[in-house]
Amino acid sequence: MSKPNQTLGEFIIENQTSFKYTSGELSRLLNSIRLAAKVVNHEVNKAGLVDIIGNAGDTNIQGEDQQKLDVYANDKFIQTLTKRNIVCGIASEEEDDFIAINSQDENNQNKYVVLIDPLDGSSNIDVNVSVGTIFSIYRRVTPLGTPVTLEDFLQKGSAQVAAGYVVYGTSTMLVYTTGDGVNGFTLNPAIGSYYLSHPNMEFPKDGNIYSVNEGNYSDFPIGIKKYIKYCQQDEGERPYTSRYIGSLVSDFHRNMIKGGIYMYPKSSKNPKGKLRLLYECNPIAFIAEQANGKASDGFTRIMDITPTELHERVPFICGSVNMVEKAEEFMRNEEK
Repeated sequence: MSKPNQTLGEFIIENQTSFKYTSGELSRLLNSIRLAAKVVNHEVNKAGLVDIIGNAGDTNIQGEDQQKLDVYANDKFIQTLTKRNIVCGIASEEEDDFIAINSQDENNQNKYVVLIDPLDGSSNIDVNVSVGTIFSIYRRVTPLGTPVTLEDFLQKGSAQVAAGYVVYGTSTMLVYTTGDGVNGFTLNPAIGSYYLSHPNMEFPKDGNIYSVNEGNYSDFPIGIKKYIKYCQQDEGERPYTSRYIGSLVSDFHRNMIKGGIYMYPKSSKNPKGKLRLLYECNPIAFIAEQANGKASDGFTRIMDITPTELHERVPFICGSVNMVEKAEEFMRNEEK
């Protein structure tokens, strides 16, 4: 039960009994993510004042240039989760492989692994556009007290026990779910606490916003091209409004509040899709479904996809149910 002026810490403690694996460990884990997000938020807000923007000089496993803030955020989340000894493994979009924590300690009874995109949309940071953090939490499937393996991370999205994101914008918000609805908390920077500001967040079934990088239009599948033209037609509640920030967290957050669809389909440049299944699509899909939205690759529910590698990419469509189902209809018609 949400209460006015309730802090994130109070909310986690009060609602942990609704979580079927109640042990207090998940609550400590969410609190650690909250702490790391505050540290990253502080650094993001200094962009332009100190030397933290621009390329770090390295590339990540995807072959993308790492931004200085990518590296900083990655380090802070890994340090916070590791030092508190509450997870047995971490996988990050910025790391080549997963990180096993206390893997040789037979007494390590930690149950959870975390997968994280430390700074989504970081290429926008130097122009003061909103960026975010995305996280996903699973229970390990290998025996307690043994080193984690790749199997612990390559789980379907439907096995997630919690997921969320932090958006660093005009205000900083942490939004998360443990499978019992979606709630959003806004950071009060004066006292460093998150307060419940958006209880029981839900997608409207319909929306009038479509979010896609139309600069890639010529490379999109025919079904997506036809759906975009459908969105632009002056008919009924259309034309829809085009809004695209280029930060998944920011685009998704806006569409969840106002109603809309986000699309990053496969293309001739990215035939398997661009977004990462484990670090971006699964956690966002979990949140979308808990907020009465929908997420698919155009044909299949995102959270039913069995991952085969840590950095697997997939096409991604999510948002208001009726809009996603209409886009899927266009995709299916072109496959026939």
